Amino acid sequence: MMPKTNEQKAVKSVYFSIIGNSCLAIVKGLAGYFGNSFALIADAIESTSDVFASFLVLFGIKYSNRPADENHPYGHGKAEPLITFLVVGFLMASATVIAYESILNIRTPHDLPKTWTLIVLGIIIIWKEISYRIVIRNSKETNSSSLKADAWHHRSDAITSVAAFIGISIALILGKGYESADDWAALFAAGFIFYNSFLIFRPALGEIMDEHVYDDLIQEIREVALKVDGIIDTEKCFVRKAGMQYHVDLHAIVDAELSVRAGHDIAHKLKDLLRQEIPQIGHVLIHIEPNE
Repeated sequence: MMPKTNEQKAVKSVYFSIIGNSCLAIVKGLAGYFGNSFALIADAIESTSDVFASFLVLFGIKYSNRPADENHPYGHGKAEPLITFLVVGFLMASATVIAYESILNIRTPHDLPKTWTLIVLGIIIIWKEISYRIVIRNSKETNSSSLKADAWHHRSDAITSVAAFIGISIALILGKGYESADDWAALFAAGFIFYNSFLIFRPALGEIMDEHVYDDLIQEIREVALKVDGIIDTEKCFVRKAGMQYHVDLHAIVDAELSVRAGHDIAHKLKDLLRQEIPQIGHVLIHIEPNE
């Protein structure tokens, strides 16, 4: 099970996202409606979906950190990338709605957006970028893939807001005949959300498939292993991620003349040292190989 401080840090980050996105969804929706800006309304739709997605992330973090039991000897960590898939589904659904509504609005004459909507968007852009940096830092510290997805919700929101800012600016500067610039900006934002969804989906898929992408961690494991008296070298080393933890299978080479008990003791010392020096390591399986 992951250290409690990491789980608490991840949970606090999600609550931060939920509260922030709830407030922004209301602000964007009202500003978009009264300011004649569908780009802002599109932003509000995305922020609303982000709130529901964050609740899923919260559930995934709490469930994936449940301790191992008889039916789940490796713990429940694989639930986290599964939740990430659902979060991606929310992103793609919101992008589809935004794209559809944007196309309808492009074909429908409407009034120019209000100038003050640019001030609202400027504040939103700054806040969402700050939110992204806070949550992405915590996702790296906790090794949480679903929290990383939540962080990218903030970044995609910031970029869609930038697109809306540009679209509204073009509409206001060029005036009559360019009212749809705002809607084209929303359509561009939808395309970016689709692209970003793939960037979030791909690592989560790799985690489910136990993809080999942990060379730096493997090198660190090998270096720690050589600190244990009796370990001559290491051979095979496999790492797979589950939730916020990494499970390790390591082949360690020892003197061929050692007794079974001595090899067993060395394996336990190695396991204990790995968990001590690399706290994100969960289950460790050590296979002792004779030096020939």
